[in-house]
Amino acid sequence: MMAERRVLVLFGSQTGTAEDAAERIGREAKRRHFQCRVEALDSYDVANLINEPLVVFVCATTGQGDPPDNMKTFWRFLFRKSLSPSSLCQLDYAVLGLGDSSYPKFNFIAKKLHKRLLQLGGNPLLPVALGDDQHDLGPDAVIDPWLLALWDKVLALYPLPPGLEIISPDVCLPPRYRLHYLPEPAPSPAGTLAAPCEQRPPAAPGEQRSPAAPGEQRSPAAPGEQRPPAAPGEQRPPAAPCEQRPLAARLLTNRRLTAETHFQDVRLLEFDIAGSAITFSAGDVVMIQPQNRPEDVEQLCQLLCLQPDRLFVLKPTEPGAALPALLPQPCSIRQLLTHQLDLACVPRRSFFHLLSCLSPHPLEREKLQELSSAPGQEQLHSYCSRPRRTTLEVLWDFPHTSSAIPPDYLLDLIPRIRPRAFSIASSLLAVPDRIQILMAVVHYKTRLSKPRRGLCSSWLASLDPQQGDVWVPLWVKKGGLKFPADPDTPVVMVGPGTGVAPFRAAIQERVAQGRRADRSLWLPQATWLPAHSVPESRTGKEQCPALPSAGNFLFFGCRQRSKDFYCQEDWEELVAKGFLTLFTAFSRDQEEKVYVQHRIREQRRLLWELLDCRGAHLYLAGNAKQMPEAVAEALQWVLQVEGGLSASQAEEYLAALERSQRFQSETWS
Repeated sequence: MMAERRVLVLFGSQTGTAEDAAERIGREAKRRHFQCRVEALDSYDVANLINEPLVVFVCATTGQGDPPDNMKTFWRFLFRKSLSPSSLCQLDYAVLGLGDSSYPKFNFIAKKLHKRLLQLGGNPLLPVALGDDQHDLGPDAVIDPWLLALWDKVLALYPLPPGLEIISPDVCLPPRYRLHYLPEPAPSPAGTLAAPCEQRPPAAPGEQRSPAAPGEQRSPAAPGEQRPPAAPGEQRPPAAPCEQRPLAARLLTNRRLTAETHFQDVRLLEFDIAGSAITFSAGDVVMIQPQNRPEDVEQLCQLLCLQPDRLFVLKPTEPGAALPALLPQPCSIRQLLTHQLDLACVPRRSFFHLLSCLSPHPLEREKLQELSSAPGQEQLHSYCSRPRRTTLEVLWDFPHTSSAIPPDYLLDLIPRIRPRAFSIASSLLAVPDRIQILMAVVHYKTRLSKPRRGLCSSWLASLDPQQGDVWVPLWVKKGGLKFPADPDTPVVMVGPGTGVAPFRAAIQERVAQGRRADRSLWLPQATWLPAHSVPESRTGKEQCPALPSAGNFLFFGCRQRSKDFYCQEDWEELVAKGFLTLFTAFSRDQEEKVYVQHRIREQRRLLWELLDCRGAHLYLAGNAKQMPEAVAEALQWVLQVEGGLSASQAEEYLAALERSQRFQSETWS
């Protein structure tokens, strides 16, 4: 009897790349006549893993070697010490990792997952594959040959059934969903999420609202959540908002912090979260669900010959498949395109492959096939990735194909709009019932004539609460920075640009809790502690001069004091009241550029004493390009000069701080 031919593809994805790769593997499995499911790791019941014959894991690595949000529960379960070494002895598996070799912990999660599955008795079909964003061809440079080898192994174990052949890549597989249009006009469905400058819209399924009035009804349960019925007259508190049940928060302020003459537009936004059950601490992040611009939606409807107000009910083509979260039923085409499909994203290779299958136009089909082929990846990069050409713009470039796209394939073709994460820049202890964020509006030029704009930041920047109530879907999740609970622990924070946001929250929180330094100094340029000889021992407390038993020390950098000194009034007030020691680096205010790493070198004596004598915690946040490496080099130099360490000892000193969570960083590209 032939073994059951089924494969499970599980993914952990933060930005969508791993999910896209997992969907590709799923399609290739179906072309080889396997029963196949593709699921996020945290959506899968991990207890069933012992019954799976064949699993392909696709996982990204985020931050400083962390698992993506949608695999954290799976990750904790897999590393339980109680699991037997033979738990997965029936499992054949393969692991595909997606990472960025410019980060120190390149593909850390994939490597660790592969090792753990081995420990639990799993049988690897191939060595772990390590895709790299830094490669000229991106992760596909690794994925393409790895998949060829994978299917050779899999088909050797599970041959094709007699009489069947691999379905050609030129043949379209059935869509995941079908749009069943309603024959007659129906009542307007619930579900307009955060439309700008309009009256409070009705809530989408599962969506919470900032309370309109006291006594508002409790929020609905999230999908799959079991909640016992409320007792008669019971006023049950609402559940905390989450991705499946966001809060439509009212935008209160949208204030530009940078000078009008400055090239970059940075905003301070404040949202009302009163009554929402949202709680957070310094270091946490707020997730915001953006939407497409109305003019882009109209353009796509025109291009694809869609009626924007036509209503439909979405149904999966495979039994048991889940529907997209927050999609109302029934739904209009306009709602689908506004809130669900990311028209502003740069399309991936899979987009061009599906488009080629759908194209009735020979010349356009040939070009699309070329762009989706392995040899055509450099051309695809030049056409699409390098100039950041959007999905909508690509569709305009292939008009005959676009006008022939069946609506059923829209959700296969265009990825969903992903929420964007922002470091929270305020503390509930200082600003109750509010969330504040610092946001740089993404706007830049490529070789394309039209400037590139960030979907979320441009949408938020366009909202004007002075023109009427504006609602933004959001929820909060734990961030990567954890600040010390001990009020006597000093903190040193390095936050150039918008990297200062989590430190604004931390300082507000510590001040509100009464953490006042015994003295304050605001020295943007000079070293304020005199030099002294290197101590013989780094452990003798008697060698450390008196310093504040607690304190907030912030290194902030920007271009010019007069143009982009974010939250200047806040810092000056905190310094004046003795809550903050501030060091600033205005890189363009003098002939020679000065950055935060230069200020760190100047304050070498202070930093050494804080780290080695006072047990200070060190934090770094900001752009991931060159700043983190430059700051790390400056810190190692400080350890060598003031601590008498060798280069290797200084490197190990910083590594030890990281392991003990006394040195934490949060960077983004």
